[in-house]
Amino acid sequence: MMEHLEEKTLAKKKLYDGKVIDLYLEDVELPNGKTSKREIVKHPGAVAVLAVTEEGKIILVNQFRKPLERTIVEIPAGKLEKGEEPEHTALRELEEETGYTAETLTKITAFYTSPGFADEIVHLFLAEGLSPLEEKRELDEDEFVEVMQVTLDEAVKLTEERRVYDAKTAYAIQYLQLKEALKEK
Repeated sequence: MMEHLEEKTLAKKKLYDGKVIDLYLEDVELPNGKTSKREIVKHPGAVAVLAVTEEGKIILVNQFRKPLERTIVEIPAGKLEKGEEPEHTALRELEEETGYTAETLTKITAFYTSPGFADEIVHLFLAEGLSPLEEKRELDEDEFVEVMQVTLDEAVKLTEERRVYDAKTAYAIQYLQLKEALKEK
């Protein structure tokens, strides 16, 4: 721990208690002894699933994102429910959003999305041994997606076209590119 860089919390006030996030305002003492304010978003965490078929196709979803006022292409993902293990959430989100289940889920990594103001952590999984569900699970009542399957080259093109425009999906695509490049050596 680099204690000489830490900020000490002097006061903390909850500004918003939401369904997905909570917002806090904190007064902090900086390493140089001065004070400042920090706006902090608390989030329960999320999962993202890089689902790859036996044919090497990536399963993606088209989804409208209100903060962006546009539809983007993403890997299946969702919020952790209280007390839920990331692996369980990953399988649930894969099944709900795509209609597929996975024989194996392998954790690739976890990463913070915006550590400058939020504590959201995303657990990224690789789903393999995919098979369609006999009975499709229902999406959340406020969720609407279109499922698509693309090759890695097509996924890269979607990134270049800015249809894939979020960090978790770009990270997943780059992971596959690296994995393929290492196979070739």
